Amino acid sequence: MNLSNLKPAKGSVRERKRVGRGQGSGMGGTSTRGHKGAQSRSGYSRKLHFEGGQMPLQRRVPKFGFKNPTRVEYKPINLDTLQILFEKTNAAVIDETVLQQNGLMAKGDLIKVLNRGELKASVEVHAHAFSASAKEAIEKAGGKAVVPAQPVRANEKEGEKN
Repeated sequence: MNLSNLKPAKGSVRERKRVGRGQGSGMGGTSTRGHKGAQSRSGYSRKLHFEGGQMPLQRRVPKFGFKNPTRVEYKPINLDTLQILFEKTNAAVIDETVLQQNGLMAKGDLIKVLNRGELKASVEVHAHAFSASAKEAIEKAGGKAVVPAQPVRANEKEGEKN
């Protein structure tokens, strides 16, 4: 066997359908498009999600509720998780890099510290938001709750407020 005698498997390759080559070909006349209607015309392209005139699924399904386009999604981290993290790393400051290194957050996540469990360690916690009770518990343990400065969004620069 060599490259000069390679062939595809029998029956795997078909000849191209040659339409519009006269009546003798069996595909003349309407060229396999049928009579009239949008699909028989040149330049026809079906719209995405078109269901042949039937009411489309997107319009049949009931809609309810409200999706806030400006919602800020926080990843919750509880005090008991911070205590375990402190015991594991012995870090005096728990910030984004420490949380990322230990797999508790992804790079673009916003963190909110919540008050579940107990924090006995005196640590400085950097997060984007704190519940009032979590902040109180951190300060009660002798630590500090630090919220970093929020970055200015492109559309909120000087004088461009909506």
